Amino acid sequence: MNQSDVLFLVVFLILLSTLTVIIVQFVRSRRGGPDEGRGGNWWEGPWDEDDGKR
Repeated sequence: MNQSDVLFLVVFLILLSTLTVIIVQFVRSRRGGPDEGRGGNWWEGPWDEDDGKR
C-alpha cells in the first residue's frame, strides 16, 4: 500500500463520515427528533427555556 492509496482511503473515510452526518441531521430534522418540544432546533440549549419565566 503506497502513499496514494492511504490518501485515497483517508479522503474516502472523511467524505463517508460527512455524508453520514448530513443524512442523520436531515432525517432528524424531518422526523422532528427528540428535541421537538420548544423550537425543535438542535442548537437550542437549556438556557433558552429560562426566557419564559420573566
